Amino acid sequence: MQQRVLASQLAERAGETVRLQGWVHRRRRLASVTFVVLRDRSGLAQVVIRDPETVELVEKLGEETVVEVVGKALANPQAPGGVEVVDPTLTPLTEPAETPPIELWRPSVNAALPTLLDNAPTTLRHPKLKAGFEIASAAVQGFRATLSGLDFTEINTPKLVESATESGANVFAVDYFGKPAYLAQSPQFYKQHLVGVFERVFEVGPVFRAEPHNTGRHLAEYVSLDAELGFVQDHCEVMDVCEQVVVGMVSAVRERAAAAVELLGVELPSTGGGKIPVVDFTEVLRMVGAPPDEPDLAPAHERAIGEWAQAEHGSDFVFVEGYPTANRAFYTHPRPEEPRWSRSFDLIFRGVELVSGAQRLHRYEDYVAVLRERGLPLESYASYIDAFRFGIPPHGGFAFGLERFVSRLTGAENIREVTLFPRDMQRLSP
Repeated sequence: MQQRVLASQLAERAGETVRLQGWVHRRRRLASVTFVVLRDRSGLAQVVIRDPETVELVEKLGEETVVEVVGKALANPQAPGGVEVVDPTLTPLTEPAETPPIELWRPSVNAALPTLLDNAPTTLRHPKLKAGFEIASAAVQGFRATLSGLDFTEINTPKLVESATESGANVFAVDYFGKPAYLAQSPQFYKQHLVGVFERVFEVGPVFRAEPHNTGRHLAEYVSLDAELGFVQDHCEVMDVCEQVVVGMVSAVRERAAAAVELLGVELPSTGGGKIPVVDFTEVLRMVGAPPDEPDLAPAHERAIGEWAQAEHGSDFVFVEGYPTANRAFYTHPRPEEPRWSRSFDLIFRGVELVSGAQRLHRYEDYVAVLRERGLPLESYASYIDAFRFGIPPHGGFAFGLERFVSRLTGAENIREVTLFPRDMQRLSP
C-alpha cells in the first residue's frame, strides 16, 4: 500500500501521486468544482474535485467524516501550503459524521466554555483549542529534558495513599478493600524518600485536591511537575534548578510548538536577559504596603511584585523567598539563624504564583518535634518519617501545576480552557 503523506509534506511531493488520510474539515461547492479541505495532525490540504460521482459522494459526507484521498499533488500558490490534490479518489473510512457542536473550520471559537467542555472529544479538534495542549506537551518535554540533563531520575509514585500528604488540604477519601485511603495530593513523601535512593528525582503525574473552590484558577485534579534533589546547602540551590527548568520549558515551547505559539499569538516570557530576580518576603510586604505580620501574599501582592519585576528587571518571573515557617508545610526547613522564617520560595509568573519550593527537613528528630509542635499525630505519619531514621541527605524541591503554567502563558481566562477533561466541583465527565 502506498505510504500515507501528511498535509505538511505535500510541498515535497508536487507532481507525485499521494495518499492522504484525515478529516473533512470543510466543503465548498462552486458551479464547476468542489473543494474539500482535509485536516490531519500536521495541518490542512486542499482537494479539488470535478468528477460528478465524487462530488455526489462528498455531498453525503458531513464535515468531520474521516476519509482517505488518493490523487496528484500540484503546485498552486493559492492552496494551503502552496500545493493541492487533484483528480482524487475519495474513500470514507467512517460513516458520515454528524454535525459537530461547533463549526471547526471557522478561524475563531465563539461557543461558551461549558459547550466546549461538554463536547471536548470533538471541540478539541479545533486548531486553536488544540494549540494549548501542543504547548503543554512541549513544556513537559522541556521539563523532562532539562532535569534528565541534570542527572535526575524520573519516577512514578502511587496515587492511592494511606494518609493525607499536605496537612490542612482537603483530600478525596476512597474505599480501599474496606480500609480508608486517599487520592494523593502530591508525590511529596515519596520523592523525599527517593532522594535517599537516587539523590535527584522528578515526576510528571496527576494530583488531587478536594478543595471546594469554584474559580477560574482551581481544579480538583491537575498535572503536577515535581522535582527533588539531595545534598543541597540551602533552598538557593533548589531555586537555581527551578530556574533552569523554567528556562528549559520556555525554550522547548519555542522550539517544539512554534506553530501553536504563532496561532495563539503567545508572547513567550523573558527573564530579562539575566538571573530571575529574588526578593525576600518581608521586603515584598514593605514594597506593596502590606502589614508586616501578613502570613502570605494575597493575589494583589503577587500582581504588584510581578509588575515590579517586569518594570525593574524586564523579567516575567520573580522569586519570593523566606515565607513565614508557620504558614508553610510542616516539612519545610526554617532558617537556622531565625526560625520564624523558612528556607522556602515561590516563583511568581506574570503576577501569579506558579511554583512553590523549599529546602526540607531531613532529620528524624526534627520531624518528631515539628509534628508535635503543630499538633499532628505521629502515628499518621509514621511510614513517612521513619525513613529519616536511615539517612536522608539534606534536600529540597519544588512543584507546580502544568495547567496553571499554560494558562498564564497563553492568557486563558479560565484554567479549564487548557485542561484536558477538567475535574472540578461540578464536572466529572466527559
